[in-house]
Amino acid sequence: MEMLKWIEELFASYGYSVLFFGLLLEFVALPFPGETTMAFAGFLSYTGRLDFIPLIAVAFAGTTIGMTITYFVGLKAGLPFIQRYGKWFLFSPAKLEKTQRWFERYGSILVSIGYFIPGVRHFTGYFSGIIALPFRKFAMYAYSGAMLWVVLFLGIGKVFGPQWMGIFHLFELYALWIISGLAAIAALVLLYRYRHPIRSRLLRRKAGLKAKVKETTK
Repeated sequence: MEMLKWIEELFASYGYSVLFFGLLLEFVALPFPGETTMAFAGFLSYTGRLDFIPLIAVAFAGTTIGMTITYFVGLKAGLPFIQRYGKWFLFSPAKLEKTQRWFERYGSILVSIGYFIPGVRHFTGYFSGIIALPFRKFAMYAYSGAMLWVVLFLGIGKVFGPQWMGIFHLFELYALWIISGLAAIAALVLLYRYRHPIRSRLLRRKAGLKAKVKETTK
C-alpha cells in the first residue's frame, strides 16, 4: 500500500511523465515497479483521472526508447563492458547467464515474450545488442512485445477497476502462460479463418490446370 501511495503522489505531481521516465529507467535496469505502475495508472484511467490512450502512448514510448538504448549499449560496448560495469545497472553475472539461457531456449522471440519474465525483460535489450541481433529484427520483436505488455497491464486497471490488484497478482504469477495460451488461440483462429480460402484457391488452381490440359489435348 505504501508503494501505491508513492506512485499516486508521483502521478499527482508529475502526471503522465511518471510512466514515461519510470519505464525508460526500468529498462536501463534501474529499480522501478513498471508493471504495478501501469496497472495503477490503468485504474486511475478507470476513475477518470487519466486518459487511457495517452497512457498507452506514453508507456509504449518509454518502454521502446529504454529498450532501444540498451540494445545500442550492448551493440557498441559489448559483453566486456557489461561484465565490468554491469553491477552499476544491477546486471549481475547470474542475471546475464539467466538471460543467455533463455535466449538459447527461445531465440529472438524472447525479445517479445521477455517482457513477461521477471528478471529477464530488463536485459533482453542489452543481450540483443551483444549478440548483434539485426536492428530491424530486434525492433519487430521488441516493439510488438512492448505494445502487448503495456496494453495488457494498463488494461488490467482500466477493465477491472477496484479489483485490479487481485487480477494483477494473477497475471504476475501466470503472465507467460496466459500470453502463450492467447498466442496459441490466435494462431488456431487464424488457421481456421484462412483454411477455407486457401483450400478454395488450391481447388481453383487445380481446376484451371485441368482446363488448360484439356485445351492442349484438343
